[in-house]
Order: sequence, then C-alpha cells, then structure tokens
Amino acid sequence: MKFKALIVEDEMLSRNFLSNLVREFCPQLELAGIVSNVADAVRFINTQSPQLVFLDIEMQTGTGFDVLKQTHHHDFHVIFTTAFDHYAIQAIKFSAVDYLLKPINLEELEQAVDKAIKQITGRQEDNRLELLLKNLHRPAGDDFCISLSTSEGVDFIPLSIIIRLEAKGPYTTFYLKDGRQIMVSRNLKEYEISLQEHGFFRIHNSYMINLKDVKRWVKTDGGYAVMSDDAMVAISPKKKDEFMALMTKRMV
Repeated sequence: MKFKALIVEDEMLSRNFLSNLVREFCPQLELAGIVSNVADAVRFINTQSPQLVFLDIEMQTGTGFDVLKQTHHHDFHVIFTTAFDHYAIQAIKFSAVDYLLKPINLEELEQAVDKAIKQITGRQEDNRLELLLKNLHRPAGDDFCISLSTSEGVDFIPLSIIIRLEAKGPYTTFYLKDGRQIMVSRNLKEYEISLQEHGFFRIHNSYMINLKDVKRWVKTDGGYAVMSDDAMVAISPKKKDEFMALMTKRMV
C-alpha cells in the first residue's frame, strides 16, 4: 500500500530536489501532487485528501500555516520544510509536528516519513495540527498549551496551570492549579522531552515538577519539594545537585 503525498514548495530547485528524493528513496509514498503556492495547496488538500504533506513554511504567497488555516480538515500528516531556524520552530517542536531543515538530509527525510506512516497506520487520534495552530496564535504573553487526550476527549492545557506530573506505569497524571487531575496513557518520558525547556524538571523517576510552583525546598529527610498544592515530592539523590542549581538560579 502506498500513501498519497503532496509537496508544497515555491522554490524550484528545492521543489525538484525534494521530489526526486521522495520518488527515489521513499517507495512507501505516491507523490500525487507538487504545488508552489498557498491557494493551490489548499485546493489540492481539500479535493484530493493527501495523507502526507511536505509543507514549506515561507512562500511568496503566504506561509504553510496559512495553508493549515484554510483547509477544511486536518486529517493529514505534515512535515514542515524550512531553510532557516524559523520563529515558529519552537511551537512546531512543542506540538510534536516534524520538520526538516533545508538542504534536506536524506536520512532525516526517511526517518520523518517512517514516523508519519506509523502514525497513519496506527489510526490514533491526532490533534497535533490543532495544537500547533493554537500555540502559534496564542495571545502575547500567554504560555504554550499541551494537548492531553483522555477517553472523554482532548484538553488543551496551558503549561502555566500545570503543577506537577506523576508517572504510574505507562500512564501519567497531570495535577493542575484548578484542582483537576488528568490521567493520560503516555509515559512520563515523552513529556519530559517537550517540557524540560519550559521550566519543568524531572525531580524523581516518578515525578516531574513545574519549578515555578515550588513553594518550599526542604533539605532534611532525604530532601523534598513542597509544591503550591502542598504536595511533597521527593528529590532523587541523583537529581539533587541539578535541582539545587536550578532553584538557586530561580532565587537570583
């Protein structure tokens, strides 16, 4: 089975280079279309329903985000392409959407395509594009949001209201400032990768905390942090020095 792909790229050399790579090295894909502007990309996606879109961020007619805003649905996977470290890369990373820096590396292309195909064949609920658009258009001063999928639906939670995370086997429980507890079926390690750049710290094998919500740091009894919800979270001996350095930096 082949998966229908679309390339959206307005620069001819980059367009030809990527299309040649896809045709020669990505046999899982059927390159169904190559377009060079926002309007044609929106039209193709709305009428042809590709499963994977290679989407240039900056085009003369607009941006890849304009394409996403104008399409009727988001049930396709996106791999962004960009020639430089674009201002939106942080939002793209946080939303777990893949991107490739130009000139495109063959190994990175193959890895991104393999990952996309696993997502497509897994038939799992995918709200990454909605999360990306939400993070890109958040009001000035607002924090990023994270999507938490449960059996009841998907919650988009601002990072600023997360106090701590607790691992329970393959599950992770989020403790929020409004008193809610949300359990999701993903392990803590997956969240550690995306949250550690946003003021969160893996203080223990079973816990990750928002450093801004540490109310008290107790050095006795092995060491623990008292959080804003009065929870006492043990500090792993291996993490103690790093935690002390981070808290000292916060107090400066």
